[in-house]
Amino acid sequence: MTNFTPEDLLLYLYKETSDQETKAIEAALQKDWTLREKLGVLKTSMERLDKIVTTPRTEVVLNVLNHAREQATEEV
Repeated sequence: MTNFTPEDLLLYLYKETSDQETKAIEAALQKDWTLREKLGVLKTSMERLDKIVTTPRTEVVLNVLNHAREQATEEV
C-alpha cells in the first residue's frame, strides 16, 4: 500500500492528480479509514477557507488615505 502525504490529498481534492494517481488514492481511500479521516479534515479546512472574507483594518485604510492626502498636498 502506498503512503499518501497531505500534499497528495490536497492535489486530489483540487483535481490536480493524474488519472493513475487519482485511481490509486481512491483505491487507498476505500481500504484505509485513517486516510479517509485525513481527507475529511482537509476537505473541511478547504471549505472553511473558501468562506473566509478578509477586509483590511480601518487603521490601515486610514493610513493609506492620509499618506495619499499628504502626497497630493506636497505635489501642489
